[in-house]
Amino acid sequence: MVAAGAQPPIDETFTALPHRRLAEVALGRARELGVSHADFRLERVRYQHLQVRDGALQGASDHEDLGFAVRVVHGGAWGFASGVVLTDAEARRVAETAVAVATVAAGMTSTPVELAPEPVHADVTWVSAYDVNPLEVPIPEKAALLVDWTERLRRGAAVDHASASVAQVQENKFYADLAGTVTTQQRVRIHPEFEAMGAGADTFDSMASIAPPVGRGWEYVTGSALHDWDAELEEVPELLAEKLKAPSVEAGRYDLVIHPSNLWLTIHESIGHATELDRALGYEANYAGTSFATYDQLGTLQYGSGVMNVTGDRTVEHGLATIGYDDEGVQTQAWDIVRDGVLVGYQLDRPMAHLKPELNGGRSNGCAYADSPGHIPIQRMANVSLQPADDGPSTEELISRVRHGIYVVGDKSWSIDMQRFNFQFTGQRFYRITDGELTGQVRDVAYQATTTDFWGSMEAVGGPQTWQLGGAFNCGKAQPGQVASVSHGCPTALFRDVRILNTTQEAGH
Repeated sequence: MVAAGAQPPIDETFTALPHRRLAEVALGRARELGVSHADFRLERVRYQHLQVRDGALQGASDHEDLGFAVRVVHGGAWGFASGVVLTDAEARRVAETAVAVATVAAGMTSTPVELAPEPVHADVTWVSAYDVNPLEVPIPEKAALLVDWTERLRRGAAVDHASASVAQVQENKFYADLAGTVTTQQRVRIHPEFEAMGAGADTFDSMASIAPPVGRGWEYVTGSALHDWDAELEEVPELLAEKLKAPSVEAGRYDLVIHPSNLWLTIHESIGHATELDRALGYEANYAGTSFATYDQLGTLQYGSGVMNVTGDRTVEHGLATIGYDDEGVQTQAWDIVRDGVLVGYQLDRPMAHLKPELNGGRSNGCAYADSPGHIPIQRMANVSLQPADDGPSTEELISRVRHGIYVVGDKSWSIDMQRFNFQFTGQRFYRITDGELTGQVRDVAYQATTTDFWGSMEAVGGPQTWQLGGAFNCGKAQPGQVASVSHGCPTALFRDVRILNTTQEAGH
């Protein structure tokens, strides 16, 4: 356990690896071969996952990804190679392979690769904020907690089955480049989940925890200070029972009050991905599309209403995309993406920042990331967050402003087109709002809109007391595919006149 206010130590079993020597060999060989840029990255990522169903452990996995990579710019082209044998000879061979790849690629590269400048960060370390490394907690102790969760859920009369799981990751990275930047980093993240399932007279449904994954340690699940697990475990069976008996929604136009546990996902899909500059410029076009928020609209696109202010941030404490330095040696930052409803910024890595030097002072804002030593860094999402109003209303006050509407809590399924423009989202639970008061659950609800219409309908955002940090472990991008973790903060928000679909009726179309 880490003392209060102290930074956790970097794992000694990682720092004992020969990363500095291998970096010196690989970068030295790349320099001999005449590259204009080279970087070396050694990383070890440990993943552990436990799954329980109906009081019994279904599985426990614990695996590690260890290796190193060399990336070069040579002849105006990228070269990349990786290896898993931690020897000088292999470091030399991988560097030579990366240069050979660049030599071949140079003949097919129409626009020479150049990187935006970055100050040298000489031998710096960074560790994420947590108290108890979850990977140091015995598996039987963690399994017992999950078993207890499912047994408590199954006491509810409406609950037929219950599941619980916890995913934990420790990610260590060492980076060095020819410019002189050297970084050593460690971050820990955790995602606990539970879900209760039951059948009603004419339906089968479920109710899950709305606790988000976080950049914290095991302390997240062992008390109520960070999330009140006991209260939620008590509440979920009753919520499920109400949901199973709730009437099906009547499709139409409604005002919506959306809780952060649902709104984070809409931010992720309709703002986070849409404002990655590689998408906006058409570089990311094969897997999950490009973006409607094209670069020619910077400074003019009315993304949403005047109360919409969105930031990118790779520094927020406990964020899943939070890190000290990215995988190109860039110190991470926070910046504006949407200000007063207008698109004013994008997410950048060093190649993208060089292409558009008028952005961020010609500097990357630290959005390069590779999910494995076997993958090349690509532009990945920051913690993209909707900001609260300084003196904004409470959730209850927002609900009180609605005569005919729905209050949305928790995320579930979603769909969005390749340009991040037409979408629909469902949720965990929906409450009818009548004359400013909640009047019971309804089900089979999805809200549907275009990105600009939806954010343009946002009349008010809640105050800081309503702001929460949501997120996901499994954001996918690129070919070959890579997976990243990312958080999105937001307050409760009020939207006017949004189209509501009845999902059961739509399924028959």
